[in-house]
Amino acid sequence: MTTEGHIAALERRHRELDQQIEEELGHASYDDLQIAALKRKKLEVKDELAKLQAGAAA
Repeated sequence: MTTEGHIAALERRHRELDQQIEEELGHASYDDLQIAALKRKKLEVKDELAKLQAGAAA
């Protein structure tokens, strides 16, 4: 996979995680641990995305 393709996939995954978090928060009895796990994954994706974008710009 090219760097651009990987970046696009990570951006897509980041949006998907954001959607999942919003959906989970919309439930009357959402799971705090599930929300925390999703946010952690989202942050990991964001960090990897930032690294790739910094490397692509260099």
